[in-house]
Amino acid sequence: MGEVSIIGLELAKNEFQAHGAGADGSVIFRRKLSRAQLLKFVAAQAPCVVAVEGCASAHDWGRAIGDPATRCG
Repeated sequence: MGEVSIIGLELAKNEFQAHGAGADGSVIFRRKLSRAQLLKFVAAQAPCVVAVEGCASAHDWGRAIGDPATRCG
């Protein structure tokens, strides 16, 4: 498995889709994650760009993902 350079997140109420891609655009992973799993999964990844779809909850998730104090909270 290669190194993830970008993670794309599709937000939903209970299940989220996470797509990881390498620097060349190749697919590294595709995962379905529950709400409880999402922050733990992102916190376990190496530093990279996280792209989140624009929706009503995107700002809240962006703050949670970007703030190390709340990553596994």
